[in-house]
Amino acid sequence: MSIRRFPGFLSIILLGLAGALQAIGSAAQPRTQSGRPNIVVFLADDQGWGDFSVTGNTNLHTPNIDQLAADGAFLSHFYVSPVCSPTRAEFLTGRYHLRMGVTETSEGKERFNLGETTIAEVFKTAGYTTAAFGKWHNGMQYPYHPNGRGFDEFYGFCSGHWGDYFSPPLERNGQLVRGNGFLPDDLTDHAMAFIEQNKTRPFLLYIPYNTPHSPMQVPDEYWNRFKDKPLLLRGTEPERENIEHTRAALAMCENIDWNVGRVLAKLREAGLEQDTIVLYFNDNGPNGNRWRDGLRGQKGSTDEGGVRSPLFIKWPGVIPPGRKIADISGAIDLLPTLADLAGIPAATQHALDGISLKSTIVAGKPSQVDRVIFSHWKGRISARSQQYRYTHNHELHDLLVDPGQTNDLATAKPEVAAAFKQRVERWKSEVTSATSDRPRTFPVGHPKFKYTQLPARDGEAHGGIQRSNRFPNSSFFTHWNSLAGKITWPIEVLADGTFQVEIYYSCPPGSEGSELRLSFGDSSLLTRIKDPHNPPLIGMQNDRVARSESYEKDFKPLQAGVIKLKQGEGELSLQALSMPGKEVMDFRMLMLTRID
Repeated sequence: MSIRRFPGFLSIILLGLAGALQAIGSAAQPRTQSGRPNIVVFLADDQGWGDFSVTGNTNLHTPNIDQLAADGAFLSHFYVSPVCSPTRAEFLTGRYHLRMGVTETSEGKERFNLGETTIAEVFKTAGYTTAAFGKWHNGMQYPYHPNGRGFDEFYGFCSGHWGDYFSPPLERNGQLVRGNGFLPDDLTDHAMAFIEQNKTRPFLLYIPYNTPHSPMQVPDEYWNRFKDKPLLLRGTEPERENIEHTRAALAMCENIDWNVGRVLAKLREAGLEQDTIVLYFNDNGPNGNRWRDGLRGQKGSTDEGGVRSPLFIKWPGVIPPGRKIADISGAIDLLPTLADLAGIPAATQHALDGISLKSTIVAGKPSQVDRVIFSHWKGRISARSQQYRYTHNHELHDLLVDPGQTNDLATAKPEVAAAFKQRVERWKSEVTSATSDRPRTFPVGHPKFKYTQLPARDGEAHGGIQRSNRFPNSSFFTHWNSLAGKITWPIEVLADGTFQVEIYYSCPPGSEGSELRLSFGDSSLLTRIKDPHNPPLIGMQNDRVARSESYEKDFKPLQAGVIKLKQGEGELSLQALSMPGKEVMDFRMLMLTRID
């Protein structure tokens, strides 16, 4: 008898075999030396709810991410913040970003307060090796740096976005290095090497990709799939959709999917698949008005489309395959959930806002918590219960029957709206009570860390100097054509020290020779720009769509000399004492390297 002639019979056999294997797997224990599972966390930047084939988008194909959903649990009502750094802070700490002082995405306001306990610190205390490869976006200077937040290894960039994705300047544990090829591919290479190096001990691996955030750059292999492709599914307002931007974003999402597949294959090759929890989510809604299954809002919005992300999580033999969970949850839940799954205490200095989802994910038990998850950005707050969303402008929507938020029920159900309003006001008062309006300094010279970067992003320009772009991240200072100009940073030197100073600059021929003074308190350093360096702007040659952020340059390091800094707070100032030509320089960054 040929089984091929009886597909129903074959299905029965396969289902029975799958059930047997699942029963065997559920009794399996991790084979790591500690008996605890490894953790791999993927986080995409500006990918939306609708940017997966598993969520219904037929414009693209994401087989590896789809397989995560098939092999584990798919949490379909998982909530993040409307923009990048707040979500990252909430994932890392299990607490709402406003509690921790995160109010912006640049100029130091993307940092969460010192004294918060991160997921990396929790797992490191339990004996895990920890690494992050990608976009950090929660502080650049140590101890806000990833290495100061519990990560043993960091490779990537700490800014909010990066200006070029092909072999860009990056850093590894604070030291500046050059990337190798397309950035998400490069980050994945480092992640795979980390897995190989640590396959005999438990690890926490965080891979925060930089795409599909702009600039919209992607290798030809992926762009060619979409550049002439008709898009059958469109945004909720098709007249506002930039089709080329959508094509580029979808091409970048398919590249992410390929890289996710590479990491999953590496886990299998290393014999770690059964011993590793893998999860994937986005940091906010999509960075464009593309298809999102009818949800209202996109990146920056506190409506569903701006804050709803899928969460895929698998752990073979522990989390049943194909489980679908509609209970609301959020990025604040990941620290307590992963700690609970790994069997380690979520020992933090502050009470968590998140809860463990272990019983829901593993056993399928519906949550018994009558919870509300809050979303905030720029003073706009919305609240999501299992049934309703209450918006920042006091609309009430029953999302069980109206997921697109088309019918405002605030007038029809005034008692429900009033209860939500009261909860929002109470939450706002609670999470902002510890927030200080006092400007925070940028730390310099921590005795445990050799390098301190002070980029243009964190500086303030005076005397006519301008930013290369209104978005500070990855910008530089230009139009320095007067001796009245200077650049300053409010800093705190954390310990006395001697530092080698490098100034990353560009300067056209004929304008070399400007004398510069770097000063802090009673300390100062004099140097001179001896060599012209006039590279072109770069980035546009790789852009698939015109960008709104700054272009880049290949800035040159000026070896400025040595400065001694005394512990304390004050203003670090860089100014020109002479200007023989028409301008002083374009400025990208100071690098201070402790040498004592």
